[in-house]
Amino acid sequence: FAQGPQNNNNFIIYDAAQHAAITLPALIDQIPSGSILIFGEQHDDSTGHILESLVFEMLSQKFNNDIVLTMEMLESDIQPVVDEYLSGLISEKNFRREARTWNNYDDYRPLVEYARQEGIRVIAANAPARYANLVTRRGLSALHELSRQGKKYIAPLPVDTLSGDYYTRFLEAMGGHTIPGMHLYESQNLWDATMAYFIHKARKKYKPAVVMQLNGRFHSDYHSGIAERLNKRKNKVITISCLPFTDIKQGDRAQYQALADYIILTKQ
Repeated sequence: FAQGPQNNNNFIIYDAAQHAAITLPALIDQIPSGSILIFGEQHDDSTGHILESLVFEMLSQKFNNDIVLTMEMLESDIQPVVDEYLSGLISEKNFRREARTWNNYDDYRPLVEYARQEGIRVIAANAPARYANLVTRRGLSALHELSRQGKKYIAPLPVDTLSGDYYTRFLEAMGGHTIPGMHLYESQNLWDATMAYFIHKARKKYKPAVVMQLNGRFHSDYHSGIAERLNKRKNKVITISCLPFTDIKQGDRAQYQALADYIILTKQ
């Protein structure tokens, strides 16, 4: 990655198409109306969380708040709780408890509070954890036993599983071992399929609003997972992969350029 005046001391943004480092405003300029921007993060990357907030606020200003925030960190069945909090009906204490927010919710709180202040929609995009656990225990076929209401919280059935490179990388992430019954990989696909479903639904409902999605970067790296599912639906998908790098001056461009449309390397 080339160093230059366009690079912040705490991060470098690399444009994979241009093979060059760019500024944050330049990245924002390249996000068109009606597109889906997937920000793939590492959940413990403090600089990455700050950048997520910056990107979200800059996009909202660019598009006069015509933007929707979708999040892996919120499960689809608590959408009414999200809506009640954003509209000022319930307290933050109740929201955090009843929305089952993550232990590191404070990292995402600035985005939710900004959305609340500006009247921006926030979509709880992930599948309920109890259904992912069901798939891990019994496989995707068990989802057919859910009630009609339960099925509203996940992608339409049947959920397909992605093959090829995505499966290979999942095995590597799991330590390179085979997965008994494939159930763990099937639950990964339930997450991806459900998030892609609610992202696509938001894009259709609120078009031409930009949809900004937050998720762990494995779900969208190499344009696979959520990104692959959205591309199959003919969406305009733009991906960011944000990851810490111990010494960004020594960055290896070839190693990272295939990850996403834009790669952000951060210092902690």
